[in-house]
Amino acid sequence: MQHYHFDTLIIGSGLAGLTLALNLAQSQKVAIITKRTLHDSSSIWAQGGIAAVLSMEDSSDTHMRDTLVAGAGLCDETITRYVVENGPQAIKWLISQGVSFTRDNNSETGYHLTQEGGHSVRRVIHTKDATGKAVQLTLSKKICAHPNITMLEHHIAVDLITSSKLPYHTDKHHSRCYGAYVLDIKADKIHTIAAHNTVLATGGAGKVYLYTTNPDTATGDGIAMGWRAGCRVANMEFIQFHPTCLYHPHAKSFLISEAVRGEGGLLKLPNGERFMPRHDERAELAPRDIVARAIDFEMKKRGLDCVYLDISHKSADFLKQHFPTIYARCHELGIDITRQPIPVVPAAHYTCGGIVTDQNGKTDLDNLYAIGETAHTGLHGANRLASNSLLECLVFGQAAAQDILNQAPTPFITLPKWDESRVTDADEEIVISHNWDELRRFMWSYVGIVRTNKRLQRAQHRINLLHEEINEYYTNFRVTGDLLELRNLVTTADLIVQSAMLRHESRGLHYSRDYPDSLPTAQNTILRRQNSN
Repeated sequence: MQHYHFDTLIIGSGLAGLTLALNLAQSQKVAIITKRTLHDSSSIWAQGGIAAVLSMEDSSDTHMRDTLVAGAGLCDETITRYVVENGPQAIKWLISQGVSFTRDNNSETGYHLTQEGGHSVRRVIHTKDATGKAVQLTLSKKICAHPNITMLEHHIAVDLITSSKLPYHTDKHHSRCYGAYVLDIKADKIHTIAAHNTVLATGGAGKVYLYTTNPDTATGDGIAMGWRAGCRVANMEFIQFHPTCLYHPHAKSFLISEAVRGEGGLLKLPNGERFMPRHDERAELAPRDIVARAIDFEMKKRGLDCVYLDISHKSADFLKQHFPTIYARCHELGIDITRQPIPVVPAAHYTCGGIVTDQNGKTDLDNLYAIGETAHTGLHGANRLASNSLLECLVFGQAAAQDILNQAPTPFITLPKWDESRVTDADEEIVISHNWDELRRFMWSYVGIVRTNKRLQRAQHRINLLHEEINEYYTNFRVTGDLLELRNLVTTADLIVQSAMLRHESRGLHYSRDYPDSLPTAQNTILRRQNSN
């Protein structure tokens, strides 16, 4: 087992983590650990773009108002204004790093801006329909070339090393993070990584559901580790279901961008009839929670496997130019979007809740930060506005970097090594895959787009049983990447269900048949762990 020392340890390789690393590396030794490779994150899958105030017809007040409307009364207005006002600077930083956004010489900005659901003007800057990929690949090249950044691929964090894990810890009311235990998946060894500051940037928890637009890495690791370490967690009931995931047996997790509706795509029933105008006056451009619930309603009412998104009324040249990735993927599957509608279904897409942080990404533990989808900053409220997620990654990645650089580093101390002297190799790995499958199926059935008290109680009962099995497994056998992900998924699922059971109303992404109305006053759901370990 190796013992590493870094100024800052970043767990996760999405846009938030890479932004932070590049802003620290001029004066710090930084490590990034990622479960697979540098390019495996939700950020690289992002199609639509980044929302920011870039044109004269837009304003910070307008962007803020759209965000607050989508957030259904739960956005933190101070945080929202901070993010919106720092948006243009964040885009300029990306351009300075070499990101090539789609140009439009007829535009005052010189760039093509698109409009998405919930936005009142065109403000989403993009690189065709593969913005996340363009941004991630550009920043990744700089990460790999930087002498002060160490990339540890195929490494997964086991747990944070906090004061409570130290044999000489005495202050039970004050906790600090000193680094993390990290499993080198290929070498099958656990390393102790010490750091002055540790940052959770692991993304969301979409894989807790059977159908999701997220990559396989989105297993709620940072949220679960932060919770076990004693951090507060907020608003986990607000899971955003993207309305339009491609419905095809060979199209795992392929997203049909919000921008397709922004450019005129229409949602239709199998008979060609539009249905969104019946559900909301904004029709296809309503916020995601409304569109997803409308699709779910129509599918259940009519017994449909999917609905259809039709943009074939646009010219073939327009579609190939604006949506080359979507066109190519659909074409591979025998769907010609220039002539045919696209079969779509809702799928779990974004975790609006997470670890509670301040404006600089700081958590309840000293020297521990959380940024990106892992964090609850107060920006998204009860429903994230389209294309505000990458913006949040950029703004809080930069804010956390500045806060870290302003601190005097704490001295390194001797950390206990990982103890596996009393464990053995697992006898049956099949237990993990069965539990993983069971969890994702009952979460989809009982804690999905529409919820009831009875469904949530059923989910809670099953989660309790899984917790017992997995904890026994974790205690007695050597850890593996699959076991760690399952452990984190069950913890995250528990947080989602606990939060949902505490909200006795319908608001934003949380819709309950038992409490169909919204309460007069919007309040966050904040969970506090009694005993951290």
